[in-house]
Amino acid sequence: MNLRPLGRSALQISPIAFGTNIFGWTVDEATSHSLLDAWVDAGMNFIDTADMYSTWVPGHVGGESETVIGRWFAKGGRRDKVVLATKVGKPMGEGKVGLNPRYIREAVEASLKRLQTDRIDLYQSHDDDKDVPLADVMGAFDDLVKAGKVRAVGASNFEAARFAEALDTSEKLGITRYESLQPLYNLHDRAAYEDNLQAVCVERGVGVINFWSLGAGFLTGKYRTAADASKSPRGAGVVQKYLDARGLKILAALDAVSARVGATQGQVALAWQIAQPGIAAPIASATSIDQLNELVAAATLKLDEASLRELTTASAY
Repeated sequence: MNLRPLGRSALQISPIAFGTNIFGWTVDEATSHSLLDAWVDAGMNFIDTADMYSTWVPGHVGGESETVIGRWFAKGGRRDKVVLATKVGKPMGEGKVGLNPRYIREAVEASLKRLQTDRIDLYQSHDDDKDVPLADVMGAFDDLVKAGKVRAVGASNFEAARFAEALDTSEKLGITRYESLQPLYNLHDRAAYEDNLQAVCVERGVGVINFWSLGAGFLTGKYRTAADASKSPRGAGVVQKYLDARGLKILAALDAVSARVGATQGQVALAWQIAQPGIAAPIASATSIDQLNELVAAATLKLDEASLRELTTASAY
């Protein structure tokens, strides 16, 4: 597998990140460990999680995904095969939220304990925290890098102006900067990234690891009519958000390119993203080995210029 640099950091990552918010939730621990083994065995190395996964599940308190990954590290001895990304900042209960330096120091220790590791390769701000000066936030991250607990830092859910300001702050102070950004981005959700964030990331050499890369399954061709909403618990929301005239046009283009190149619609959708300026690795999940193998194949799928143009034109906004 050809690895790619993440921003200007020393991290070298696979072209797709394995999203693990499903671990300990819709995927049990044994299956999660099998998926992680298969991911590494296939030559992939990038794994993305967060401390708050999966607080939205009744009875969960956060840390469930990190705990599953930590147990895999403990039993498998494969820590050095993985570029591990996690996040801090979203609510974890009892006032545990935000990017106050004191809380960042507390949260990183909790994540390291759950993950059963001595370092986090990519530690990310899960949200912007406008109540804390950027100099204080980046200073706290810089301390973690200098202490060897974190190798690089990234951000998620930032507006373009604030993200540029954060980069400027680090440059001015001569300290650790954000090397990555996690925005919403896929063939249907293009505007938020392309209109503002893309230029900042490309110009400043920031690696983009976009989430919702398959549009909750829409870009796999799973949802084509209103009746398809019944195919999954989230189907109604997917149909409502994506199944419009533009969505159908995107599906038609995916069908055409898929037939031409001999790949699935989901693989084509990911390959298009990987080819876009600034994109380092889309984040995608798999609940079975078959789904995981599809992701691995997508990482090496190279679309010709005509196919890329067809998809770009069909998804124009």
